Amino acid sequence: MAAKRDYYEVLGVDRKAGAEDIKKAYRKLAKESHPDLHPNDKSAEARFKEINEANEILSDPQKRANYDQFGMDGPPMGGFGGFEGGGFGGFESIFDQLFGGMGGARTQSRRNAPMRGRDILVNMRIEFDEAAFGASKSFEFMRSELCDTCHGTGAKEGTQPVTCATCKGTGQVRSGGGFMVSVRTCPTCGGTGQTISDPCASCKGSGRVRRKRTANVTIPPGADDGQVFVMTGQGEPGQNGGPNGDLQIAITVKPHKLFRREGTTLYLEMPISFTQAALGATVDIPTLKGKATHKIPEGTQDGALLRVKGEGIQQLHGSSRGDLVVKVKVEIPKKLSEKQKELLRAFDQASTGREYENRRGFLDKVKELFQA
Repeated sequence: MAAKRDYYEVLGVDRKAGAEDIKKAYRKLAKESHPDLHPNDKSAEARFKEINEANEILSDPQKRANYDQFGMDGPPMGGFGGFEGGGFGGFESIFDQLFGGMGGARTQSRRNAPMRGRDILVNMRIEFDEAAFGASKSFEFMRSELCDTCHGTGAKEGTQPVTCATCKGTGQVRSGGGFMVSVRTCPTCGGTGQTISDPCASCKGSGRVRRKRTANVTIPPGADDGQVFVMTGQGEPGQNGGPNGDLQIAITVKPHKLFRREGTTLYLEMPISFTQAALGATVDIPTLKGKATHKIPEGTQDGALLRVKGEGIQQLHGSSRGDLVVKVKVEIPKKLSEKQKELLRAFDQASTGREYENRRGFLDKVKELFQA
């Protein structure tokens, strides 16, 4: 069996990464590799399981500390339990292999322990304005649920699963003797310890069926691209009485035709005329809510930044708003009438040169260069 990769390598984070960095890395990778996005892709499914296993360890401070100190197998001789199966970890596995069968009760107990249901990831594209102001969205998703006919047993109505005759309910079969004992998953029951002689017709013996469901989620004002909102307990049902998984909604925000967003700040590029830049003007600046009147100072240069307070994005789960930053683009006309050209020539002839600070400074530097 191939050796497992380092959990930090799996999530692509540094060993000194903080809890928030680990959470962000996990959400990004889980979103990319989720089986729902890669149906019938075994490599994506394996990758998703690897990512979840790494997150389970690194997101838990105690498990992470044990992993950092002892590595993949946990404390020596299983003192506090390894990372696979709990209990006494590696020691129990060795004990079972050497003496065969004595750990069966513990194995059976672990296998029948409550297990949390699988999380479901749904990707949702929303409009820029919906992220900025919030919205209520309805969406459909597929979920595995307990079969109504057999109530999750997998057996035909009126019957029950029976103890596997091959492994006697342990879920494992052993071969060899003495100190050369090998243990493997029971091929008859697949490790469940039970077999179904007469499977349920509705679920074909799986105990679960896939159903399409509809849910409603409230996107709060200030939501941003890539954020994941969780509906607790709306994922797939657990096993052996374990809790349901969660329904995770990862949002993708469509780009806006005018605005660009960074956090709570909005950015806008707005063209103005040469005359407006030179003489100054009062203009209407588009905002997400309509228009805002703003004064352009006399002598405004191309690329200048104007800040419109409070016209940005509302802070997520807060009340404060960011600003709108407008980058001015001074537009030079390409087609002029003869009268316009005449007026510009007259303006140029009337200029003393002091009107152009950057040009005057550039010419002074050129003059000094050639005089040197």
